[in-house]
Parts: sequence; C-alpha cells; structure tokens
Amino acid sequence: MRAEGKIPLWDLEGHPFRPERPPRRVVSLVPSLTETLFDLGLGDRVVGRTDYCIHPAEARSVPSVGGTKNPDLNRILALRPDVVFVNVEENREADARALAAQGIPVAVSFPRSVAEALALVRYLAELFGIHRSPVLEELEALEAAHHPANMERRPRVFCPIWKDPWMTFNAETYAHDMLTRCGGDNIFASRRRRYPLAADLNPEMSARPTARDDRYPRLSEEEIRRAAPELILLPSEPYPFRPEDVETVRACFADTPAGRTGRVCWIDGSLLFWHGTRLRHALRILPHILQSAFVPEDRSSVW
Repeated sequence: MRAEGKIPLWDLEGHPFRPERPPRRVVSLVPSLTETLFDLGLGDRVVGRTDYCIHPAEARSVPSVGGTKNPDLNRILALRPDVVFVNVEENREADARALAAQGIPVAVSFPRSVAEALALVRYLAELFGIHRSPVLEELEALEAAHHPANMERRPRVFCPIWKDPWMTFNAETYAHDMLTRCGGDNIFASRRRRYPLAADLNPEMSARPTARDDRYPRLSEEEIRRAAPELILLPSEPYPFRPEDVETVRACFADTPAGRTGRVCWIDGSLLFWHGTRLRHALRILPHILQSAFVPEDRSSVW
C-alpha cells in the first residue's frame, strides 16, 4: 500500500487519490481520519467506522464495521461506500485489496511527520471541496509556532509502545517527529530493530539481513538504563499503559534520571500517534508535558 514520494492520499496503485466528485459515503478504518472528517464538518458523510473510532463523541453513533486489523468486509460492502480510508500502519493490505477487488475505491495514507499530517488534512479539505476551514487554519497556525530550533533545552525521553519486551520508535516515525516538534529528545532516535528478537535485545549477537520494518526496536531494561532517560512517557496506546503503571515503571528504572526525579508520566497516546486534526490537541499539550521535566519538585504523573 506504499506510494513513492510524499503524496498525502493515494490509491492502491500508488497514484494520487482524486475521484471525479467528492465522496458522499465514506467508511473510515483509521480512527484519526474519522475524527478529522468530523472536525472538518464531514461527519454526515461517514457511514462506517471501526470500534476504535471514538472521537469525537458523535462518531460513536456511526455503525461499526469491526476493528482496524479485522474489519467485516461484507458489512463494509453493504454500506456501499464511495471510498474506504485506510492507513499503511493501521490496516492490513489484504483487506484493502479485497475491497478494491469488489470495486470499492480505497484511499491510503501514511504520514510520517507533523508536516505530512498537516498536508493530509489540507488534501482532505480540497478533496471534499472545503474552501475555508477554521480547524485547518488553527492547525496551520499551531504548526508554524512549533519549530525544533526554538527549544532551549530538551529532556531526554524514553517512550515505550510495548512491554515484555519493551519497544519504542525511532526517527523514521510520526511519533518521533511529534515528540521532536514539541520539545523532546528521543533517546532511541537512531536505534533500528534487529532480527531475530534475541539479536535485538542483545547487540553483541549477529543480526540477520532483512527487508522487514526496522522502525520499532525492542529493548532490554539494561539498554534503557544505559540511555539515561530524563523523562519516561507511558502512552495509553498502542500498549494500554494505565496511570497505575507509573509507580511500577519508576521503580523499574529507579537508577535513571527519570526514576530518581519521579519524571514518569502517563499520557493520552493519541497525542503522539494520531495524525489529522488531533494535531491541535497534541501541539498544545505535549510541550507542557515535556518541559515539566525541568520544573523543580514536579511530581505530576498523569496527563
């Protein structure tokens, strides 16, 4: 489902997705795009969503077609959509191609930076004939105000996306760019995933050459301690970290700067991993969380 270059939205052949007329019946298999469509005033065109499309609250009244990884294709076909929105990381290519084989137009997205996510919102507005959008104007103003060069000091951040084993993301991801834009220093930005698992957890072992995705490395606790994070963020997704996990993680990494100062925070994972109009929340909230690493006696553990 990949396209060459930086096309915001493309079809399964890798060409820009440009239908002859704005779609009137939309199925979105991407929670962040479902929210974006509603925020752009297009909620009445969304006829199907996933179980995870819960923002805004109005979206929950739209019929669900299942999960992002296991949608009910027959239910989608019955909705007679003009387009189904999918995402390279959120959805399975097999499902997208099965829908296309039934004559359903499929539009693919894969933003890997804040700038690309904003370009996708612009593209959607154009696609649906929206000439002026207060939400888009707000996003553009917020994005322009957050430049990495403006940050005086950046906390060294570890943000796990899984545990047992620990996993995180490197510099080739949307989450990394969001973290950087908002003032954080991703301590595993240059770390690539190594195969097999034993080699990923033990750098002294030989790794096998592979073409598989290496953007999400798996880490040993010792490697995390050596990286000396000043702030540890526990997002609510994709691994469902909970506020009560904060104390356990503090204890686990008690000998790191983050553990010693109590800089372990639970956050809403959508701020880091949802693109689209969720940007307007992320660009306001995340800078405060990241800069809290330098506030004396700050013991806030939940955002």
